[in-house]
Amino acid sequence: MSNESKAKGASTYYGAYTFGTEVMRTKLPKEVFKALQDTIKAGKKLPQDIAGVVAHGMKEWAMEHGATHYTHWFQPMTGTTAEKHDAFLSIERDGTAIERFSGEQLIQGEPDASSFPSGGMRTTFEARGYTAWDPTSPAFLMKGGKGLTLCIPTVFISYHGEALDEKTPLLRSMDAVSKAAIRLLDTIGITGVQRVITNAGVEQEYFLIDKKFYSQRPDLVMTGRTLLGALPPKGQQLEDHYFGSIPDRVLEFMQEVEEDLYLLGIPAKTRHNEVAPHQFEIAPTFEQANIASDHNLLIMEVLRKVADKKGFALLLFEKPFAGINGSGKHNNWSIGIDGGMNLLDPGETPESNISFLVFLVSVLKGLHKRAAVLRASVASIGNDHRLGANEAPPAVITAFLGAQLEGVLDAIESGKVDLKSQKQLIDLGLGHLPVLNKDYTDRNRTSPFAFTGNKFEFRAVGSSQPVSVPNMVLNTIMAEGIDATVDAIKAKVAAGTSVGDAIQEAIREGIVATKDVRYPGDNYSEDLQRAAAQRGLPNMKNTPEAVRAWIQKDTVDMFVKYGVLTAEEIDSRYNVRLERYVKGIDIEAKTLLLMINTMVIPDVSEYQGDISSSFNNLFAASEVIGISDEALKSQGAHLKGLAENLSKVIELAKVLEETVEEMEELESELEKADFCSARILPCMLAVREVADKLEFQVDRSRWQLPTYSEMLFEH
Repeated sequence: MSNESKAKGASTYYGAYTFGTEVMRTKLPKEVFKALQDTIKAGKKLPQDIAGVVAHGMKEWAMEHGATHYTHWFQPMTGTTAEKHDAFLSIERDGTAIERFSGEQLIQGEPDASSFPSGGMRTTFEARGYTAWDPTSPAFLMKGGKGLTLCIPTVFISYHGEALDEKTPLLRSMDAVSKAAIRLLDTIGITGVQRVITNAGVEQEYFLIDKKFYSQRPDLVMTGRTLLGALPPKGQQLEDHYFGSIPDRVLEFMQEVEEDLYLLGIPAKTRHNEVAPHQFEIAPTFEQANIASDHNLLIMEVLRKVADKKGFALLLFEKPFAGINGSGKHNNWSIGIDGGMNLLDPGETPESNISFLVFLVSVLKGLHKRAAVLRASVASIGNDHRLGANEAPPAVITAFLGAQLEGVLDAIESGKVDLKSQKQLIDLGLGHLPVLNKDYTDRNRTSPFAFTGNKFEFRAVGSSQPVSVPNMVLNTIMAEGIDATVDAIKAKVAAGTSVGDAIQEAIREGIVATKDVRYPGDNYSEDLQRAAAQRGLPNMKNTPEAVRAWIQKDTVDMFVKYGVLTAEEIDSRYNVRLERYVKGIDIEAKTLLLMINTMVIPDVSEYQGDISSSFNNLFAASEVIGISDEALKSQGAHLKGLAENLSKVIELAKVLEETVEEMEELESELEKADFCSARILPCMLAVREVADKLEFQVDRSRWQLPTYSEMLFEH
């Protein structure tokens, strides 16, 4: 990208590395372009005979930018992306070199499926898997090394057609919610709708630390979080970092990230300091849910690459530093008619906006019935440190609507809908400042599922997680909630009630039925914990508790009914999540033992030796130079405290090691997962508590590990 392009603004180079609509228009014949657009926009089947033409145009465009290779870019159940690069270069029989990219190569690839997580759907010797082009997500050019690679977004399936990725179920769920929503729109008199889409806007939080500190911390390198580390005197308690001035070095990093994202056609909009020291956020504008999911994965990849280039280490783990805020990924979700109205927009008078009310009630129905699986969709090792510890937000899934909408629902429930919603204003009483428009709802940062004007913000997604899974679950439970609303209306009409009255009665009944899942207060409070118990709301504080929701019979039946996941695919996801949890905790425990045995114990022992020698010399000279017994006792107490904590950490490390070995004797992954949560994590915490005390007792020059103070406050 030239400096001239930068000077003219991002719009001049936005999407330059994306095979988007305008590029397609210039590179493809009119009839091929139209057929491809019908596939992208209307979901029509792609004619097989045009694939070769599209492939040729895509190759020519990619090579014009200097690309020499292509890859099918897909999302296996690893939490990240995968790719295998192939060269355009092909050698003919006579030895002639030629660049070739066929329609078959565009449409289908064959990566080895045996080395990706399958949760038991595949065995090691069953290696064949397929990637299939997803034309609804644009191909793009990714910078790396010294060149560009053409990346073709694909789904990933097994030899027998099972979904081995996270994208296939998301696309299926989008179809399911579209069909259900069109059925509801028809029922309330909005006919002729061809397609309803779900949109997402994904806010991405992350930490940056200097790479030199990262490389000296085995825990960050191996696990993504600090397994040891004492809190510094100053953390985030002064609340001075949030929205503060962005340091120049970080701002330069952000600017390069945005330039790369704009080239990829990713609409990055917002950047700012987050709550914790060295924590930041980037947020794009709304996009169709599957595009938003792809783009969020690309955002994480670009953040990593640019951070490394700028001498930073990017931390996406949900809780990299104990004692200060962790990172999430706020998933703003909405549903609307393709190219038309947002079905979650209350309008000027929400109490009389029937389309808004029926869809709002349907969301609440889905959330109330399926809170457990929605919680399971964001369960992971990292997120347990946030959700289980009642941080942003806690593990109980509730909805926040705000005082005005709660008032509307209460009025409808009582049958006394005489209120008239009007635009509320805030007059600051200063002539030179404008009157501000007041939203229908305040913001509740503690709510996991908060209505924020014309969308819901699902705040429980972890910062390292792909958003395809929670959006897939949201779409599916929404489809079920919509169908329940339609069925209720149709049953009343069949019983002789007019359509209008049936709709009103169904809305009222839905409001009453979902009251338990609505919570207007502080979700961090004990009141919420008590309310959850009284209302029977799921409260699953860790992954082993949460993942059980995947295999509950009615959950399986729901996904199967809507064609989003088969029973086998659900079982595989359950197994993959358990396996990743157990392996992750095992890696953490063994990394902690490594650090204790090779860093903490040697450091403390060496320092203790010096202190002991100093004390012995002092004691020997005490009579000669007249040192009081009190002075000797106080220095002896310091040495004693150091020795006792060193002995304690050695003993606790031995207990941790034995506990890890005990887990290896268990047979099932579920038993191991429960054991990790109940036994290993508490052992690790016990080791950490003593080690962190030792950090404050040892001379800094003797402590090998970079401290929190250095990592969080040195730019």
